Amino acid sequence: MGKHTSEQKKHAQIVQLLQDGQYFFHKGLKAYKERNLKRASKLIQRAVHLEPNDSEMLSRLAVIYSEMGHYQQSNELFDFILVNLKEEMPECHYFKANNFAHLGLFQEAYKEAAAYSDADPDGEFSEEIENLMELLDFGEAGENESLYDQDELLIRQDRAKSLLESGQLAEAVAALEEITADYPELWSAYNNLALAYFYSGNIVKAKQTAYQVLSHNEGNLHALCNLLVFYYYEREDEKVTELSDQLSNVYPMLLEQRYKLGATLALIGRYEIGYKWLKLLYKTGFEGDDTFFYWLSCSAYFMGHTEFAETVWRKVESQYPGEDRPAPWIERREALPSSVEQRLAAYYISSTKGETEHLEAVIRSKRITAPFENHFVKLLLHGDSAAADVTRDALFAYQTVKLLEQAEKEEMKTEVMSCWVFYVIQQIRAAASLKNERGWAAAICYIWKEAHGVNLSKKDVSAAFKISRSTLSNYISKLTDILD
Repeated sequence: MGKHTSEQKKHAQIVQLLQDGQYFFHKGLKAYKERNLKRASKLIQRAVHLEPNDSEMLSRLAVIYSEMGHYQQSNELFDFILVNLKEEMPECHYFKANNFAHLGLFQEAYKEAAAYSDADPDGEFSEEIENLMELLDFGEAGENESLYDQDELLIRQDRAKSLLESGQLAEAVAALEEITADYPELWSAYNNLALAYFYSGNIVKAKQTAYQVLSHNEGNLHALCNLLVFYYYEREDEKVTELSDQLSNVYPMLLEQRYKLGATLALIGRYEIGYKWLKLLYKTGFEGDDTFFYWLSCSAYFMGHTEFAETVWRKVESQYPGEDRPAPWIERREALPSSVEQRLAAYYISSTKGETEHLEAVIRSKRITAPFENHFVKLLLHGDSAAADVTRDALFAYQTVKLLEQAEKEEMKTEVMSCWVFYVIQQIRAAASLKNERGWAAAICYIWKEAHGVNLSKKDVSAAFKISRSTLSNYISKLTDILD
């Protein structure tokens, strides 16, 4: 019995030793020849995880990504080879040119084609690159008059990103919606659009946009991380566990991806993996922002590295003075209410009780990252005087609730009704134009009363909210369609 067990262990060790990067790479090549691209990509991903600096494995994976239509992921790997590994592989430029052409970024495609032609004029793909350059030739007018001017796209993306970072969310959403309409496979723009919807508090559209990216670009790391954050803030715990387990096995190549993955996993409480990636970046001298150091110190603290966490946090306080907020491990100890609707209801009920210190602490906290929520709290604290500094969405939610409060003062103070009201407001924001708060508030009131057996005529409700009966009927019909 003992001898048999010993032989089994020996055999298992031999198999384990044989399953190095080359083992998975050759299995991946076999799957590739059989045109099973999904299996091939997963096997070669495992090979790359074991041998992350093997240019042959990386380039093959990048080619497979390209064939699967994951053009941006493909280009990221080719960039990693050219920039980080310093490999003389001109074919990377050829494949990048084709990827950019598929994305509709023709000027960038032309630049990569020219780079290949300069590096290897008589190379394997010289004929194909010549044909591609002829197809992409901008003529005498030059690149500046191209309908697909890459410089213009970069300017548009930078502007949208600035709007997003400065909290001008309605403008950011509009700009990103235009970019995605013009470049329907530019997944980075979709990912930023999903964040813009989320920061606006429009969780439904945020998740829909992330799903849209993943339906066309399976495995897009930024989309997966965004979706994990959305699940976390919606307290969809089973989905959080499933997706975070999936992401814990990902081995990103690029620094930006490692930052995204590390910060996301730290945010949702998977501190061990978040700390692993963020500390690795820190060791390489990664020049992060205050958010990077926030999550690094937070994950370090909860992994037991308290001295290092405090050192990092002191660095944040010295480099970013004037931000009066507690250390991350202090505010992370307080659990969030279960959903966006419950959080909004909790803020509203706190305001009815005069708990201003609690509301001010919410604004200072890093826990709620969606400006929509912070803007709503500002309105609860300062009323209409803060209207000029908040998003249209937050103002709509605030004004709708205040109208309901005037009509149903005592009932609106109950947690059940206020939670339901905020749920309905979220549905309206995802599906309808945010106009005529009186019409929406009246419809919400009427439907609530009817559902709870209160006999109230449309005449009485329309009079209470100072609208016509026809307007009330119109908004009841709209709201019923949305809730159905």
